[in-house]
Amino acid sequence: MNKAQLIDAIAEKSGITKADAKKALDAFMGATTDALKNGDRVALIGFGSFSVSNRSARTGRNPQSGAPINIPAKKVVKFKPGAELSAAL
Repeated sequence: MNKAQLIDAIAEKSGITKADAKKALDAFMGATTDALKNGDRVALIGFGSFSVSNRSARTGRNPQSGAPINIPAKKVVKFKPGAELSAAL
């Protein structure tokens, strides 16, 4: 499902216009992004939680030449599904 299909599904299930569904989805994504940038955790009970984790620097291999390369440390977003989402799958 892409963003346009998600907007269609939100509009259909909630009975709002597609324009309002797009605004709501954009607001959710913006608020979630801002919270994660600030180091906060976003928890949606029953659905799951988003958090930021630090991935340490490590040595990898170039798949073409096999030469070792240094992979720098970085922050990554992690998603942990909630109980209801896990049960639905």
